[in-house]
Amino acid sequence: MKSPPADHGVTLASIYQARKRIAGQVSRTPLVLSQALSRRFEAEIFLKLETCQPTGAFKLRGAANMIAALIEQQGRDSLRAGVTTASTGNHGRAVAYAAARLGVPATICLSRLVPQNKIVAIEALGANVRRMGRSQDEAFQEVERLVSEQGMTLIPPFDDPLIASGQGTIGLELLEDQPDLDRVIVGLSGGGLLGGIGAALKAIRPAIRLTGVSLAQGAAMWESLQAGQPVEVEEVESFADSLGGGIGLHNRCTFALVEEVMNDHYQVSERAIARAMVELLAEERMLVEGAAAVGLAAIEEHALDIHGQKVALILSGNGVDLETFDRARATYQ
Repeated sequence: MKSPPADHGVTLASIYQARKRIAGQVSRTPLVLSQALSRRFEAEIFLKLETCQPTGAFKLRGAANMIAALIEQQGRDSLRAGVTTASTGNHGRAVAYAAARLGVPATICLSRLVPQNKIVAIEALGANVRRMGRSQDEAFQEVERLVSEQGMTLIPPFDDPLIASGQGTIGLELLEDQPDLDRVIVGLSGGGLLGGIGAALKAIRPAIRLTGVSLAQGAAMWESLQAGQPVEVEEVESFADSLGGGIGLHNRCTFALVEEVMNDHYQVSERAIARAMVELLAEERMLVEGAAAVGLAAIEEHALDIHGQKVALILSGNGVDLETFDRARATYQ
C-alpha cells in the first residue's frame, strides 16, 4: 500500500512556474511516433526525444530551473562562490551549461565510474571537474566539503522540489502533444525524472499509468521502496550508468514523490538494456545511452501488455560513447 501524499513540494503550479523560468534555455523536445515499434507491439508507441536538449539529456530542465530560481529568490550575489553538484554525468553537464548561461561558476564532482566522454563534455562547458571515489555518494562528500568550506551552493541531481519540478515540464509537453496517452514508461534512479513527470501527469490526467524501470542490480530506489525507507546499495557498472547511485538516506523529496505517483515498477537486465540500445539504433537511427533504452527493455523483457494503447517512452539522453555501444552490441549478440 502506498503512503499518504507527502509534502514533497512538487505541484502542478511549481511545474508551470518551472516552465516559465527555463523558457529560452531548454528545448521543447519532439514527441515522435515510432512506426517500427508500434507495428511490432500493436500499439501506438511515442518517443519523447530528450536527446534533443542542448546538453543531450533531460537534466537541463531541473538544473536550469533551480539556478534561475535561486537568482530570482536570493539575488545573483548569493551564487558568487559558485554552484556544485555530484553527478554521473548528465546532471553535471546540465549544471555546467545552465551556470555558464547565467554567468555562475560551477564545480562538478564525479565518481571514477563515470565514462570519459561525459567528463570531456562537462569540461568543454567551462566547469571545473573533480573525480573521487567509486560511487556518487563518495563524490557527494566532496560536494559537502565545497559547500561547507568554500560557500558554494549545491544543485542536487534529483532530491529537490525545484529539480523535480523542472523535470516535470516533460509531463506538460507529453499531454499537450498527446492528451489521450494511456501509459508513460520512465527510467528510475533518484526519482527526479519519474517523480516530476508523474506529478504533472497525475494532476492533469489521474488515470494515466506511470511505469518506472530500474536496474536489476544496484538500484537504490527499488531497494528503498521494498524496504519502505531510503537504504544504501552498492553501485555497479551498467550500460545504464545514469541510473546508478544512491537516493540519499535523508531523502526529503523524491522517495515520497515516487511512492505517490508511480503505478508499477520493473527491473531490467543488462542484456535487455543492450538489446534495446541496439534496436533503437537499428530501427530508429537513434544512438542513445542505456538509461534512455530501459523503457523498451522493460516492454520486451517483461512482455508488458500494451496492446492497443498509446504509450510514451522517455528517451532521456544520448550520452553514450561508441566503446560502450560496441560492448552493448556484443552483449546482445
